[in-house]
Amino acid sequence: MSVAAPVPGERTVPLGVSQSATARRAGAGVWVVILGLIALVPVLDSNPTVTSIGIFTLMFMAAATAWNGFSGYSGYISLGNGVFYGTGAYVLTYVAIRLNLAGGWNVFALVPMAGLAASIVAVPFGLVALRVRRHTFVVITIAIFFVFQLLAFNLGFTGGSSGLVPPSPNWSGYTYNNPFYYVMFGVCVLSILLFWAVRRSRFGLHLLAIRDDEDRARGLGVRVLRVKLTGFVLSAFITGMCGAMFAYFVGQIYPQFAYDPVFDVTIALMSFFGGIGTISGPLLGALLLEPIEQYLTIQYSVGSVYLIIYGVLFLLVIIFMPRGLVPTIGEWLRSVRVRQIHRRSQPVASPAAPAISDVPVASGSSR
Repeated sequence: MSVAAPVPGERTVPLGVSQSATARRAGAGVWVVILGLIALVPVLDSNPTVTSIGIFTLMFMAAATAWNGFSGYSGYISLGNGVFYGTGAYVLTYVAIRLNLAGGWNVFALVPMAGLAASIVAVPFGLVALRVRRHTFVVITIAIFFVFQLLAFNLGFTGGSSGLVPPSPNWSGYTYNNPFYYVMFGVCVLSILLFWAVRRSRFGLHLLAIRDDEDRARGLGVRVLRVKLTGFVLSAFITGMCGAMFAYFVGQIYPQFAYDPVFDVTIALMSFFGGIGTISGPLLGALLLEPIEQYLTIQYSVGSVYLIIYGVLFLLVIIFMPRGLVPTIGEWLRSVRVRQIHRRSQPVASPAAPAISDVPVASGSSR
């Protein structure tokens, strides 16, 4: 079986590299189509129930992507992103009340400011928590989260247990959700683009190097604390914007809902389910799990049913798909492709030539 020699001057690309690049482009194309369809939901069906489910799904797609952008890339599992979510919610509500803003599009201008406030909170939070290693980091994030929840209950400007009520927009009832939907869609797209750019940058390679071997990364010149803190702040920015959107959309906030420990477990589960450390994993996890949660809550009016399902699902994922849905399916597709290539490359067996001893010899007299 002959192999064609490469043409001089022609650039050859390894088969695995070209297939991987093709798979990435195909995956990006699929998500562009999915996001395009999601953007058309209010046009196709303006039912408030449908658009409400869509808003929360987009919210968790953005928040899970932000969580994965730090925890999935660096290996530092955070259970304190609820701090940034609650901070964004309270900042938007408090500032809107202090400025006497009327409900409407003008309140959406406070969403980036809420994200910035959450990023500012992330700096001292990260300087304390990121000086330790991964297992201790998880415990510290949980402890700081409950500190913020207790502060929200006891500080005066948060309204304590009575909570705060942001301005309410005076929009049409049937299309009331549509502005929230499209602004949340924009936040989700921003989150995807931001952490896609992080993944493809040198900064993203530094985060992945820390995940693989932090001591070796430090020895190679990576400024470990600075890189981790930057990733932590970027994650906080998007999460704070999600919290601000939550407060404005729901129309009231209380400490136990703004600083909700279930939020941290949910976005972590979505990332693990879809595939932690990947671009598509958190998106797929949120796109599958959040509508189920909303449906169960609406259908059965029991808010804790989905928690039982989440717990069972988390155990199943950890046991049977420890790398998540996207990497598991990707490995299966690659193995199928490799088997097909191997099968095609096998030489076709040709009929064996007859042995010399098997050839009949003519008999007769010789001269």
